[in-house]
Amino acid sequence: MKDIVLDLKGTFITNAEMKDIEPEIMAAQKMLLKCEGFSSDMTGWIDYVDNINKKEYDEIKLSANYIKKNCEAFILLGIGGSYLGAKAAIEGIRGDFHNELHSPKVYYAGQNLSGTYLKKLIEVIKNKEVCLIVISKSGTTLETAIAFRVFRELMEEKYKDNAKNRIFVVTDKDKGALKELSNCYNYKSFTIPNNIGGRYSVITPVGLLPMAAAGLDIDKFIEGLRDATESYKNNDFKTNICCQYAAVRNILNRKGKEIEILVGYEPANMSIAEWWKQLFGESEGKEGKGIFPASLNYTTDLHSMGQYVQEGKKILFETTIEIESTNEDIVVPFNENDFDKLNYISGKSIKFIQEKAFKGTFMAHKEGDVPGIIIKVPKMNEYYLGKLFYFFMLSCGISGYNNKIDPFTQPGVEAYKKNMFKLLGKK
Repeated sequence: MKDIVLDLKGTFITNAEMKDIEPEIMAAQKMLLKCEGFSSDMTGWIDYVDNINKKEYDEIKLSANYIKKNCEAFILLGIGGSYLGAKAAIEGIRGDFHNELHSPKVYYAGQNLSGTYLKKLIEVIKNKEVCLIVISKSGTTLETAIAFRVFRELMEEKYKDNAKNRIFVVTDKDKGALKELSNCYNYKSFTIPNNIGGRYSVITPVGLLPMAAAGLDIDKFIEGLRDATESYKNNDFKTNICCQYAAVRNILNRKGKEIEILVGYEPANMSIAEWWKQLFGESEGKEGKGIFPASLNYTTDLHSMGQYVQEGKKILFETTIEIESTNEDIVVPFNENDFDKLNYISGKSIKFIQEKAFKGTFMAHKEGDVPGIIIKVPKMNEYYLGKLFYFFMLSCGISGYNNKIDPFTQPGVEAYKKNMFKLLGKK
């Protein structure tokens, strides 16, 4: 079976530079795997697949089957790590227009403070059979708590006593407002492990329940996760792509590259970039350090941001996720009149043309002093997605420790909340 491959030929980094940073990176990896670094009590994700609760895993599948059988749509209520990973997986696997092509439809709430958004979502689902999946460690995160209050009332009004059977909760095992509410109303509840933070929780019930409810094969996802856990923990720098990715990012940062752009050419995969931005942004952006994570969707954004990438400030480097094969494609048809002058590519698939666009862009950006990393993923399916999530999480932990910061806390996130709650008059 083909594996995920890291191509570093476009990074301008020499073998000597890699050799110089290798001891630092391997020390950081050792610290992470041996749980000897900052917040090591929050590294339960490293071996989560070996400690998965089999009974709860089976119950996730049963609940997912109930949702698929009894609802036309489910709403995932959560914010940040409580929904970004699941959204990335669902959109990446089900593909573009998935709500029009697959059932149940999947909607999101509790990830913003927009009454307009909620009002329109209520209009969208009012005539549909609906279930809710609510994900929050505490149950008091403002955005999600407000949305849950709104939709809980609608569910109780529509389904009466049966509403409780349509509400599924992923929260703390023992405490918190959502756990208390779940106990009070007898909602089906799943656990967010205490030793795994939000942005690393996509591999737990936080990601698994909505993925399974959307029809994804979570057994394949876990298989990919298990293989990644075994292969990416090796201590050979020359073969460990997590260590190499962490090394290259840090070398480029020390050379003045302050922004990493995660690039994709398949629109369905762009939510992976949203999850990735939270992972690296919250993990590394502290104490005046960290590479700013950004994302672009090519070729679309080449027509808006391509100018800056090519000729703007030389503070960027690109990391491209290249999906090597796709299930579906279209061939450019031949036209006798050739008014649009496209017959020179008639008979070619759009995937073939996309590959040429990627190579041409990569070459141009290299000439424009934009170093490029390529992550080659053989195919976008559940197996490789499990591996890809783990690859990024382990790389992020190594990179954080290499920078002498704690990649498992997010103290800066609380600053806006304090001001907001004060302005709202919360006591």
